[in-house]
Amino acid sequence: MTQLTEVRRPAPRAPGPDRPRRATGHGAWFLVLPALLPILVLSVGPLLYGVLLAFTDAQSGRTEPTRWIGTLNFQDLMRDTLFWESFRIGLLWAVGVTVPQFLLALGLALLLDQKLRLRWLARALAIVPWAMPEVVVGIMWRLVYNPDAGILNETLRDLGLGDGRDWLSGLGTALPAVIVVGVWAGMPQTTVALLAGLQNTPRELHEAAAVDGAGPWRRFRTVTWPALRPVALAITALNLIWNVNAFALVYVLTSGGPGGRTRLPMLFAYEEAFRYGQFGYAAAMGCVMVAVISVLLAVFLAGRLRGGERT
Repeated sequence: MTQLTEVRRPAPRAPGPDRPRRATGHGAWFLVLPALLPILVLSVGPLLYGVLLAFTDAQSGRTEPTRWIGTLNFQDLMRDTLFWESFRIGLLWAVGVTVPQFLLALGLALLLDQKLRLRWLARALAIVPWAMPEVVVGIMWRLVYNPDAGILNETLRDLGLGDGRDWLSGLGTALPAVIVVGVWAGMPQTTVALLAGLQNTPRELHEAAAVDGAGPWRRFRTVTWPALRPVALAITALNLIWNVNAFALVYVLTSGGPGGRTRLPMLFAYEEAFRYGQFGYAAAMGCVMVAVISVLLAVFLAGRLRGGERT
């Protein structure tokens, strides 16, 4: 008769130096908690509190308790033409800063990726605006745009191009002047991200394309850009979010003037909350801004990802 033998599974090896012990579910949460707790306390908590505040009539200086008023703040906001005008200005600012910022940073990154003399010095100088606080940048550019003794107007006078103008107080020049400052201040981080993507591109691909007779533009289109596309997508999306939420730079330069021509949504919400004390109404503005920005960002990312799949 055939004897049946019992198949025994080998006993699991004890964890050693070459076999680390896997963290259990509770152990994994314990390890993640130190990093997760600050996010919950400093980001998620204030966000949820702001959403709840948007459904109340919270105001500063009132002695009566705060009441729950439902969607009344949002109904008033839908009829607030000043807010939607600020949103239009905010979109013009965001697009007007993000697009030139990316194009100029791409050109600078391509230049800094070449084997140039004193390349290290050029790279160090390229990130100087990044090391400066936004308040300092705003003060410096206010001096540049000064109508009486600013370097811009002095240069125009020396070239015989006019007597200069008050760039930050003119209705037609305030927003373009502020956009120029935003592009200058935001280029370094975009340049650094794109330069890192360029240096991760294998040099062998460029050499093979050059051997095949591909010119500079064709090598960029077929080798450089496909490798750089994920980095470009990520940094453009981040720049769009940062620029829509811009506050300090524009506040120092113009405080939203003249005549509200540079009043971005964040400036409008700030004035409602801390100048007029309408905390509930300002929180409703913040909720609408988050929702609209999320939708625009989702459409932007979906379009870019579909374009990347087609190519």
